[in-house]
Amino acid sequence: MNYEETLKYLFAQLPAYHRLGKAAYKDNLDNTIALDNHLGNPHLNYRTIHIAGTNGKGSVSHMIASVLQEAGYLTGLYTSPHLKDFRERIKVNGEMIPEDEVVKFVEKNRNIIESLEPSFFEMTVAMAFKYFEKRRVDVAVIEVGLGGRLDSTNIINPVLSVITNIGHDHMDLLGNTFAMVASEKAGIIKKSVPVVISETHPETEEIFISKATATGSFISFSDKRFSCTLEESDIMKGERKYMIVDHKTNSEYEGITALGGDYQGKNLKAVFDAVDNLHGVFRITEDNIKNGIRNVIKNTGLMGRWQILSYNPLIICDTGHNKEGLEYVTDQLRRVQKTRLHIILGFVKDKDLKLVLPLFPKEATYYFTKAPIPRALDEILLKENAEKFGLSGECYPDVKTALTAARKNAVESDIIFIGGSTFVVAEVV
Repeated sequence: MNYEETLKYLFAQLPAYHRLGKAAYKDNLDNTIALDNHLGNPHLNYRTIHIAGTNGKGSVSHMIASVLQEAGYLTGLYTSPHLKDFRERIKVNGEMIPEDEVVKFVEKNRNIIESLEPSFFEMTVAMAFKYFEKRRVDVAVIEVGLGGRLDSTNIINPVLSVITNIGHDHMDLLGNTFAMVASEKAGIIKKSVPVVISETHPETEEIFISKATATGSFISFSDKRFSCTLEESDIMKGERKYMIVDHKTNSEYEGITALGGDYQGKNLKAVFDAVDNLHGVFRITEDNIKNGIRNVIKNTGLMGRWQILSYNPLIICDTGHNKEGLEYVTDQLRRVQKTRLHIILGFVKDKDLKLVLPLFPKEATYYFTKAPIPRALDEILLKENAEKFGLSGECYPDVKTALTAARKNAVESDIIFIGGSTFVVAEVV
């Protein structure tokens, strides 16, 4: 098989959560362990950093990987989902796994894949762990796919665990309260391994403390130790100036982040906290941190986070897709200077629209659309629901048609925003 044939085979053979949703989710690690044993337990041959959370785990994973690259370490990075190319999920020093490596992995392990019938995610994790071993990485930053305790990535024993936050996402699978979701994500906390919790929340704080106490793990809450200020004057730019204050050491750190979203303030606190906890394992300088944060897009290829696609009119996309993420995005959109706001919007079928649609501004012009995946919510149904919340606009069968219409309607001083779903953003980056 060539690369394209291999991808078709994988999508046809294996259930994929990003395409099918809940039907593809497996609530045990049996396949993961069987695959890992078959491959010779490759994840044992390099150090790992494990990152979970409802929002921010992608940005934090990329920034930590970028800092480690700047410090001279050969760094693996596993993230999900991908936007344009499946190979975005598996990178070493920002370079995607080569197509021929994907083909060779599937051909070599086809028998066990067809015997076990793992999920798409289970197979991808196994591929990543084996590729990182082959490349002899110094360290791999591993982003949790969903939850934590039963996630396929949770066979690793990392040098650091990070949990960014708890929010309204996948509650049908992880539990219908913040406390239940936190218990699942706390499943990545390992014996004697330090854990960084990005955000303190009254419903979840004791859950994390209790798990860390039980495992003998040092625990740090980033928002208790650090504060972060983002420069408001450069809100329309792709980059933002930041100021981090470490209240433990009374130190201040200034720099520029390549990621312009307001929500990166929370993520930056987590990154500084994580790096501080990594000093006993890796040699990381202040310049490594500053350069890693500023060069994250160049170093790791991160896309879709308050990403400016073009100017005149300003066109922005963002992968924020749940209540907590969209609160930040919609608030930032309201503050950016503009004549008129055009919003290209699409969601997946299982999204709780009652939580997210009230966040969007009623004065914007909407272009309701859908991504080309089975999980996509029909644009006509989206429009009907949006109208209940005072959002008005027209329907378009695909994202590119919607963007063409928005460009036609917009003047240079307008803003066009594209979002609601990672898969909608994937159509434009």
